[in-house]
Amino acid sequence: MEIEQLVDYLKNYSGPKVRLMEVCGSHTHAIAKHGIRNLLSPQIELLSGPGCPVCVTPTAYIDKLVELSLEDNTTVVTFGDLLRVPGSKESLNEAKGRGGSVEMVYSPMDVLGLAKANPEHSYVFAAVGFETTAPVYTLLLDNIIENNISNIKILTALKTMPGAISFLCDNGALIDGFIAPGHVSAVTGANYFNDLAAKYHIPFAVSGFGAKELVIAIYGLVKMIEEGQPAVKNFYTSVVENDKNKIIEKQLNKYFEPADVVWRGMGSIKSSGLLLKAEYSKYDAGSAGLNEDNKRNKACRCGEILMGKAKPADCPLFGKVCTPMSPEGACMVSEEGSCFNAFIC
Repeated sequence: MEIEQLVDYLKNYSGPKVRLMEVCGSHTHAIAKHGIRNLLSPQIELLSGPGCPVCVTPTAYIDKLVELSLEDNTTVVTFGDLLRVPGSKESLNEAKGRGGSVEMVYSPMDVLGLAKANPEHSYVFAAVGFETTAPVYTLLLDNIIENNISNIKILTALKTMPGAISFLCDNGALIDGFIAPGHVSAVTGANYFNDLAAKYHIPFAVSGFGAKELVIAIYGLVKMIEEGQPAVKNFYTSVVENDKNKIIEKQLNKYFEPADVVWRGMGSIKSSGLLLKAEYSKYDAGSAGLNEDNKRNKACRCGEILMGKAKPADCPLFGKVCTPMSPEGACMVSEEGSCFNAFIC
C-alpha cells in the first residue's frame, strides 16, 4: 500500500478505540514534530510513556548529584538536559548558582580529558539512560581502567525497558499496543519484546523516527490489534535486527547487573535497572540505595502522565507554574518529554 492509503485508513478508522503508547523520547519528539496525531482518527489515541531518560530520573538521584557538586574538590559532569531536572529541593543548575561545581559535556568520553588535565580533582559522571546509552558507559569504564585513571567515578541511573512496560501493564495503564523504542531495539534486537507481547497479548511495532516510518508502524499496530495478533513486528529493518548484539551484551554483562531501581513518579520497579557489579564498586559514586522519590511539587502529575493515565493538560501545573523555562516536573525539561512537547505544540 502507498503511504497515502495508510494515512487515509488511519484518519478514517472507525473501529473500537485503541490506545497506543510510544516508550521512546525520540519518538515522542518526532510524533509532535511531524504532527502525527493530526493524521489519526479520534478512535486512535497516542500516549507518551516512560521513554525519556531524564523524565524518569528520580529526585533522589538529582539530590545526590547536587550533594556531590557541593563537595570540596569534586565536579559533577553531565549532559545539558539533566542540569534543569528538579530534585526534591533544587536542580543542578540551582546548585551551581550557589557554588556547586558542575560541568556540561556532549559525550561521556569528555570527562577523560578533564580528569587527565586535573589529576588531583575528582569527577563524577552522571550516567543516565536506557539500553541505548549503557554500552557507552562500559567503554568509558574500559578507558578508566586501561589508563589507570583514579579520579573518575560514575553515578548511575540506568534503566531497562521490559521492567517498565511490565509495570505499566500490571498497573492499569490499559495500553492496546506499543511503538517499541527504535534506538533501544537497535542495541537489543526486536526479539527483546517477544516475551512481553506473549505475556500481555499486546502487539509491538519497532519504528524509525521519520513521519512515514511512524505512520507505517502505527498502521501495523492497528492492524495487529484488529486481527488479534499479539506479535512483535520490525518496521525499522534498515537499522534494527531481530537478534541482540552479542558484543554489546558481553560488554554490558562485564560491568553491570540487573537491579531494582526507582523510576520517577512510578516508584521502584523490579529488575528494571543496571548497577555496577561489586568488583567495580570503586568506580561507583553511590548509585545504590537511591530509593526515595520525593516530589518537589505534590501537584505534579508526571507519574500518571508517564503511565498513560493522564495527559499533560490534565496537570494543574501545566503551562502555568510549570513551563520549559521553569519546570516543576521532569516531563517538562527535555525536548523528549511529553509535557515539553505538548507545551511547544
